[in-house]
Amino acid sequence: MSREQRGPNEKLGAVLALAGISNAGLARRVNDLGAQRGLTLRYDKTSVARWVSKGMVPQGAAPHLIAAAIGQKLGRPVPLHEIGLADADPAPEVGLAFPRDVGQAVRSATELYRLDLAGRRAGGGIWQSLAGSFAVSAYATPASRWLITPADSSVARDASPAEGSGAPLKVGHSDVQKLREAAEDARRWDSKYGGGDWRSSMVPECLRVEAAPLLLGSYSDEVGRALFGASAELTRLAGWMAFDTGQQEAAQRYYIQALRLARAAADVPLGGYVLASMSLQATYRGFGDEGVDLAQAALERNRGLATARTMSFFRLVEARAHARANDAVAAGAALKAAESWLERARPGDSDPTWLGFYSYDRFAADAAECYRDLKAPRQVRRFTEQALSKPTEEFVRSHGLRLVVSAVAELESGNLDAACEQGVRAVEVAGRISSARTTEYVKDLLHRLEPYGDEPRVVELRERARPLLVTPA
Repeated sequence: MSREQRGPNEKLGAVLALAGISNAGLARRVNDLGAQRGLTLRYDKTSVARWVSKGMVPQGAAPHLIAAAIGQKLGRPVPLHEIGLADADPAPEVGLAFPRDVGQAVRSATELYRLDLAGRRAGGGIWQSLAGSFAVSAYATPASRWLITPADSSVARDASPAEGSGAPLKVGHSDVQKLREAAEDARRWDSKYGGGDWRSSMVPECLRVEAAPLLLGSYSDEVGRALFGASAELTRLAGWMAFDTGQQEAAQRYYIQALRLARAAADVPLGGYVLASMSLQATYRGFGDEGVDLAQAALERNRGLATARTMSFFRLVEARAHARANDAVAAGAALKAAESWLERARPGDSDPTWLGFYSYDRFAADAAECYRDLKAPRQVRRFTEQALSKPTEEFVRSHGLRLVVSAVAELESGNLDAACEQGVRAVEVAGRISSARTTEYVKDLLHRLEPYGDEPRVVELRERARPLLVTPA
């Protein structure tokens, strides 16, 4: 379905020329992005010609898919107004801004919280419309502004009744504590059951129902800092869960808002943690160099501030990015520094609560992934054995990922039986959680096993994995 504008859409034509995309090429990209979100689209070069020459406006998710397709080619977000489709069904670029003003930051975050709930009720909503719109370049401005000014001068707020219905909330420390407890509960559920588990998915609801009214309320500077910190933790968690379930575009917006809230909280280590999460996402998406930049931004502001364990984690994230960028020397140096920082950590250190997951087995697991990317199976096996040496009742998803990495190392070492054995164990774990990331790891292992497709153990593994691969994560 389409509706007609007045005259040609010259903006769309100009941007297509700038991006070097033909009519047939755009149609193919839009159809492919739609397929990634379960949409069956059949646009062709004639459809695109109508959009450009006659000003036809496609309905539903199509305008946002067009912007996403062009954005992928240009390497940056493309707003609807730039391609002459601003009057399409709204899916605002909410969550991408990193406002300088605290009041605007509150509005930006609470707008994102409201939009996510609307998306869930609509069966995918904006996140379905924004398929494939992740652009690593969107992290450049937030990272640079955070580096320049990691804390706001004051965040005290005196809300007026006109800003909401009824009298504004007077926020106290007990309100903030409830948010922190919600974040702690969500972290446990996410680690044990995956970002797609229904209990984990309550985080966006908590942000909308609990955090948003508090952020829009009245509070002193002291209470406000604590409120922004707790909200930043929950917002980062929402981003991490979206990342784990494959909603990269949603994760990016949550991360940007979490970083802005951490700045308002004057919590530099927490801001570094958000940047580390951004780095891991960029690295996972194949942007190793940008992942390095984001990890180093986390490190730079935290020198002399963060605990030894926190600095170790930031250096580990940097190592992951170097490895993805195929820089073995830099990756090795970062891993050595991460291990050195971890050895300095002591039980009495004032580590942040959000770092409770990080210990030597997590270091070993990520080191194994670094060496997997660097194609060093002997090192992968060494670190994976250490990573799998402890019980994992609390971190089930991590255990599944480590098993897949172990299977890949065995395969690259020529041990097909051992690779399949670890693969079977990984599939069993993946079937107990809701994590698109874990499923992708399993798919990658099966792809690597394709040359041995007729081997009985490979056939058995593929059959065991079949329910996992046909069930949406």
